[in-house]
Amino acid sequence: MQRQGSIGGSAAIRIRVTGGVLLVAHLALVAWLMLRPLDVPWVMPPNLRPLAGIRGDLALGWPAAARPLGEGLALLAPLGVLLPMAHGRLAVSPLASLVRTAAAGALVSLGIALLQTGVPGRVVDVDSLLLNTAGVVLAHLAVVPAGRAWLRRRDAREPGAAGPAVTVQEELSQGRTPTIPRVGIAP
Repeated sequence: MQRQGSIGGSAAIRIRVTGGVLLVAHLALVAWLMLRPLDVPWVMPPNLRPLAGIRGDLALGWPAAARPLGEGLALLAPLGVLLPMAHGRLAVSPLASLVRTAAAGALVSLGIALLQTGVPGRVVDVDSLLLNTAGVVLAHLAVVPAGRAWLRRRDAREPGAAGPAVTVQEELSQGRTPTIPRVGIAP
Protein backbone atom coordinates (compact mmCIF):
# COMPACT_ATOMS: atom_id res chain seq x y z
CA MET A 1 0.00 0.00 0.00
CA GLN A 2 2.65 2.47 -1.02
CA ARG A 3 1.51 5.72 -2.43
CA GLN A 4 3.22 7.26 -5.41
CA GLY A 5 4.53 10.74 -4.86
CA SER A 6 5.65 10.60 -1.25
CA ILE A 7 9.29 11.04 -0.43
CA GLY A 8 10.89 7.74 0.51
CA GLY A 9 11.68 6.62 4.09
CA SER A 10 13.71 8.65 6.50
CA ALA A 11 14.25 11.42 3.95
CA ALA A 12 10.50 12.11 4.05
CA ILE A 13 10.48 12.38 7.80
CA ARG A 14 13.54 14.64 7.87
CA ILE A 15 12.16 16.96 5.18
CA ARG A 16 8.72 17.16 6.78
CA VAL A 17 10.07 17.73 10.29
CA THR A 18 12.58 20.29 9.07
CA GLY A 19 9.87 22.05 7.07
CA GLY A 20 7.51 22.05 10.04
CA VAL A 21 10.12 23.39 12.46
CA LEU A 22 11.26 26.10 10.05
CA LEU A 23 7.63 27.01 9.33
CA VAL A 24 6.85 27.47 13.03
CA ALA A 25 10.07 29.46 13.55
CA HIS A 26 9.33 31.72 10.58
CA LEU A 27 5.74 32.34 11.67
CA ALA A 28 6.95 33.16 15.20
CA LEU A 29 9.42 35.68 13.75
CA VAL A 30 6.73 37.23 11.54
CA ALA A 31 4.34 37.48 14.51
CA TRP A 32 7.05 39.14 16.59
CA LEU A 33 7.88 41.63 13.83
CA MET A 34 4.34 42.49 12.78
CA LEU A 35 2.38 42.32 16.04
CA ARG A 36 4.62 44.45 18.28
CA PRO A 37 3.18 47.80 19.27
CA LEU A 38 4.90 50.77 17.67
CA ASP A 39 5.65 53.90 19.66
CA VAL A 40 4.99 56.53 17.00
CA PRO A 41 3.74 60.12 17.35
CA TRP A 42 1.15 59.68 14.56
CA VAL A 43 -0.28 56.87 12.49
CA MET A 44 -1.20 56.81 8.81
CA PRO A 45 -4.86 56.06 8.05
CA PRO A 46 -5.71 52.51 6.95
CA ASN A 47 -5.22 51.78 3.25
CA LEU A 48 -8.23 49.88 1.93
CA ARG A 49 -7.77 50.77 -1.76
CA PRO A 50 -5.82 48.06 -3.61
CA LEU A 51 -2.56 49.25 -5.20
CA ALA A 52 -2.88 52.80 -3.80
CA GLY A 53 0.11 52.38 -1.46
CA ILE A 54 2.17 50.66 -4.15
CA ARG A 55 1.46 53.53 -6.56
CA GLY A 56 2.42 56.01 -3.84
CA ASP A 57 5.71 54.19 -3.23
CA LEU A 58 6.47 54.07 -6.96
CA ALA A 59 5.74 57.80 -7.25
CA LEU A 60 8.71 58.41 -4.94
CA GLY A 61 11.02 56.76 -7.49
CA TRP A 62 12.59 53.33 -7.72
CA PRO A 63 15.28 53.75 -5.06
CA ALA A 64 12.78 54.92 -2.45
CA ALA A 65 10.15 52.34 -3.50
CA ALA A 66 12.51 49.36 -3.49
CA ARG A 67 12.68 49.02 0.30
CA PRO A 68 8.94 49.01 1.18
CA LEU A 69 8.05 46.86 -1.82
CA GLY A 70 10.90 44.44 -1.13
CA GLU A 71 9.91 44.18 2.53
CA GLY A 72 6.32 43.42 1.54
CA LEU A 73 7.43 40.73 -0.91
CA ALA A 74 10.00 39.17 1.43
CA LEU A 75 8.00 39.01 4.67
CA LEU A 76 6.04 35.83 3.93
CA ALA A 77 8.02 34.60 0.91
CA PRO A 78 9.57 31.68 2.84
CA LEU A 79 6.07 30.23 3.21
CA GLY A 80 6.15 29.55 -0.54
CA VAL A 81 8.84 26.95 0.13
CA LEU A 82 8.13 25.89 3.72
CA LEU A 83 4.47 24.96 3.24
CA PRO A 84 5.15 22.44 0.43
CA MET A 85 8.22 21.22 2.34
CA ALA A 86 6.13 20.51 5.43
CA HIS A 87 3.58 18.74 3.22
CA GLY A 88 6.32 16.44 1.87
CA ARG A 89 4.78 15.26 -1.41
CA LEU A 90 6.65 14.95 -4.70
CA ALA A 91 4.03 13.94 -7.26
CA VAL A 92 1.61 16.82 -6.92
CA SER A 93 0.00 18.90 -9.60
CA PRO A 94 2.18 22.03 -9.88
CA LEU A 95 -0.88 24.23 -10.35
CA ALA A 96 -2.72 22.72 -7.36
CA SER A 97 0.38 23.11 -5.20
CA LEU A 98 0.77 26.74 -6.27
CA VAL A 99 -2.91 27.51 -5.62
CA ARG A 100 -2.85 25.84 -2.17
CA THR A 101 0.34 27.63 -1.19
CA ALA A 102 -0.88 31.02 -2.47
CA ALA A 103 -4.19 30.60 -0.64
CA ALA A 104 -2.42 29.67 2.60
CA GLY A 105 -0.07 32.66 2.22
CA ALA A 106 -3.00 35.00 1.58
CA LEU A 107 -4.83 33.67 4.63
CA VAL A 108 -1.78 34.07 6.86
CA SER A 109 -1.33 37.63 5.57
CA LEU A 110 -5.01 38.37 6.15
CA GLY A 111 -4.75 36.96 9.68
CA ILE A 112 -1.79 39.22 10.41
CA ALA A 113 -3.66 42.23 9.01
CA LEU A 114 -6.69 41.46 11.16
CA LEU A 115 -4.57 40.98 14.28
CA GLN A 116 -2.77 44.26 13.61
CA THR A 117 -6.04 46.16 14.02
CA GLY A 118 -5.73 45.72 17.78
CA VAL A 119 -2.04 46.62 18.01
CA PRO A 120 -1.16 50.25 18.84
CA GLY A 121 0.64 51.99 15.99
CA ARG A 122 -0.32 49.40 13.35
CA VAL A 123 -2.93 49.90 10.64
CA VAL A 124 -4.48 47.71 7.97
CA ASP A 125 -2.91 47.96 4.53
CA VAL A 126 -4.47 45.94 1.73
CA ASP A 127 -1.32 46.38 -0.34
CA SER A 128 0.70 44.46 2.24
CA LEU A 129 -1.69 41.54 1.74
CA LEU A 130 -1.15 41.71 -2.02
CA LEU A 131 2.64 42.02 -1.72
CA ASN A 132 2.89 39.21 0.86
CA THR A 133 0.84 36.87 -1.34
CA ALA A 134 2.90 37.78 -4.40
CA GLY A 135 6.08 37.04 -2.45
CA VAL A 136 4.76 33.60 -1.48
CA VAL A 137 3.86 32.85 -5.11
CA LEU A 138 7.23 34.04 -6.46
CA ALA A 139 9.20 32.00 -3.91
CA HIS A 140 7.10 28.93 -4.66
CA LEU A 141 7.62 29.28 -8.41
CA ALA A 142 11.35 29.89 -8.03
CA VAL A 143 12.16 26.96 -5.72
CA VAL A 144 9.51 24.26 -5.37
CA PRO A 145 9.26 22.82 -8.93
CA ALA A 146 13.05 22.53 -9.22
CA GLY A 147 13.35 21.12 -5.69
CA ARG A 148 10.68 18.48 -6.31
CA ALA A 149 12.30 17.50 -9.62
CA TRP A 150 15.68 17.16 -7.90
CA LEU A 151 14.20 15.00 -5.14
CA ARG A 152 12.38 12.77 -7.67
CA ARG A 153 15.64 12.27 -9.62
CA ARG A 154 17.51 11.51 -6.40
CA ASP A 155 14.91 8.93 -5.31
CA ALA A 156 15.02 7.29 -8.75
CA ARG A 157 18.84 6.96 -8.60
CA GLU A 158 18.90 5.65 -5.03
CA PRO A 159 19.96 1.97 -5.14
CA GLY A 160 17.77 -0.53 -3.31
CA ALA A 161 14.88 1.84 -3.03
CA ALA A 162 11.75 -0.26 -2.80
CA GLY A 163 9.58 2.68 -3.78
CA PRO A 164 7.98 5.61 -2.12
CA ALA A 165 7.11 5.27 1.54
CA VAL A 166 3.62 5.18 2.93
CA THR A 167 2.66 8.42 4.64
CA VAL A 168 1.65 8.40 8.30
CA GLN A 169 -1.95 9.19 7.45
CA GLU A 170 -2.11 6.21 5.09
CA GLU A 171 -0.61 3.90 7.70
CA LEU A 172 -3.33 4.81 10.17
CA SER A 173 -6.13 4.44 7.63
CA GLN A 174 -7.85 1.06 7.61
CA GLY A 175 -10.33 1.77 4.87
CA ARG A 176 -13.86 3.09 4.88
CA THR A 177 -15.77 3.10 8.11
CA PRO A 178 -18.74 0.74 7.84
CA THR A 179 -22.11 2.36 8.31
CA ILE A 180 -24.88 0.28 9.82
CA PRO A 181 -28.27 1.90 10.12
CA ARG A 182 -29.59 1.20 13.62
CA VAL A 183 -32.52 3.57 13.61
CA GLY A 184 -35.16 3.54 10.95
CA ILE A 185 -35.74 6.60 8.88
CA ALA A 186 -38.73 8.63 10.00
CA PRO A 187 -41.46 9.48 7.46
